[in-house]
Amino acid sequence: MAQRVKTDGLLFATVLGLTALGLLMLYSASSVVAYEKFGSSAHYLLRQSAWAAVGVMAMMWLKNRSYRELENSAVIFASISVVMAGLLAVLVFDQQAQRRLWIGSVSLQPSEFAKPVLVLFLAWLLTRRAAAINDRYTLMPAAALVGLLSGMVLIADLGTAVVLLTTAGVLFFVAGLEKRYFLLAAGIAFVFLLAATAAKPYRLVRIFGLVDPEFRILETPLVRTLDRGAKLKTWVQRSAASRDPDYHLRQSLIAVGSGGIWGAGLMEGRQKLFYLPEAHTDFVYAVLAEELGLAGSLLVLGAFVVILWRGGRLYWRAPDDFGRYLALGVTTVIVFQALIHISVVLGLTPTKGIPLPMISYGGSSLLSTLICLGVLQSVAERAP
Repeated sequence: MAQRVKTDGLLFATVLGLTALGLLMLYSASSVVAYEKFGSSAHYLLRQSAWAAVGVMAMMWLKNRSYRELENSAVIFASISVVMAGLLAVLVFDQQAQRRLWIGSVSLQPSEFAKPVLVLFLAWLLTRRAAAINDRYTLMPAAALVGLLSGMVLIADLGTAVVLLTTAGVLFFVAGLEKRYFLLAAGIAFVFLLAATAAKPYRLVRIFGLVDPEFRILETPLVRTLDRGAKLKTWVQRSAASRDPDYHLRQSLIAVGSGGIWGAGLMEGRQKLFYLPEAHTDFVYAVLAEELGLAGSLLVLGAFVVILWRGGRLYWRAPDDFGRYLALGVTTVIVFQALIHISVVLGLTPTKGIPLPMISYGGSSLLSTLICLGVLQSVAERAP
């Protein structure tokens, strides 16, 4: 007898609503820039709409299939191989930015697809090794894959690497990883993230832009004593070409603050008019706050809370461990990424280029997110 399935209407409506709002806000945030660069105000909208169509079809396909079909080692390791091949290709063919792989006029960002692949692998591994989660034969392959995948992403995309590591940490924590192993892994991850930040001066400049935009700490007696010849100061400041490291944050906060409660109105924002950099990608939430106000900002935030609620609920209601870990992993990836984006816009964390799921411009990000949400809805339809 076929298993009866039932769509989670609230989750489904939330996903479609955020995707539609994303296209609307994208046009508002990018129309002027698109016209200036390409001669068409709808340039970014048309490209994102095509990705949205593909993404929704992929989501519906996954939604209507049983997630248990993904619990297949051949599917999992083939997916991992494809993503790693893409990451290697990016390092070879995009040596400047090391992020995108161009296929004709279409660009792919393989790091975005590392997120669903990592969740799938960890859900499969933790399900198979549930009784031996602290055994070295569980920890060693997991650490190897998480480390390799995150390390390849970390080269050019610190934000996505943080999302991957956090997701892995959450899944292992709830699976029962011993505290000593958890703290050891967290310490190693922190050291690598610290080294990656120090390796690229512009990342340090972003931190200074949040906590010390005038670089006063570099003028303190202790630092000057340790940094004879001002080599550290020169090294840090060489990436701050504008000598204004908090410019992005300042313009973002102006946009958010000027929106008031109800906003300036759709298409009426001013900061997107070449004041706020990357208004349609890394700072789209600031444009949304300016045009839709506090009410619109809270509405979007509430939509991600709905995803958190329904995903967390599925962790307890899924009929098997594989479904539970899939639901938790997908929910962590999407909600944590949204939290980072919103925190950057509000000046709570250093500036980091990370898209707001389903809202920011970026075809790979949108497709990856909708794939994840298709898997989440597949679990929801088969939960009691």
